[in-house]
Amino acid sequence: MNRLLTATAALALTATMAFAEGQMHHVAIHVDQNDPAVMNMALNNAQNVASYYKSKGDEVMIEVVTYGPGLNMLIPDQSPVAERIKSMSLELDNIAFAACGNTLNGMQKKAGHDIALMSEAVVVPSGVVRLIELQEQGYAYVRP
Repeated sequence: MNRLLTATAALALTATMAFAEGQMHHVAIHVDQNDPAVMNMALNNAQNVASYYKSKGDEVMIEVVTYGPGLNMLIPDQSPVAERIKSMSLELDNIAFAACGNTLNGMQKKAGHDIALMSEAVVVPSGVVRLIELQEQGYAYVRP
C-alpha cells in the first residue's frame, strides 16, 4: 500500500512539474485554396493556437503549409494576407510558412518567369510530402 501511495505521489509530482515547465505542442495548418476567407481562417487558427498555449504556459510550433492555389498566400503581389503574415512573423517566433516547390515550379513554367515569394516563406520540395513529414513527427493537422 505504501508503494502505491509513493508511486501515485511521484506521478502527481511529475505531472505538476511538467505543467510548471510547460509542454511543447506542434500543429501543421494546410492551405490549398486561393480564397482570402480560407487564408484568414488559417491565420486566425494559428494566432488562436499560439495565444491559447501561451496563456497555459505551454509552447507551440506552428507551420502553415501551402500548395496548389493556396501558394498565392505567399506571393507578395497576390496575397490578400501579406500584411498579416509579415506582422505575425514579427510577433510570433514559433510560426513558419512552407511553400510547395512543385507548385512554384509549375506556376513559374506557366508564367515563363521566376515568381518571388514573401521573405517569410521557405520552399519545400512538396507541400503534401511536408504535411506527411510533419504528421509523422507528431504534428496535429488542421485544415481550415
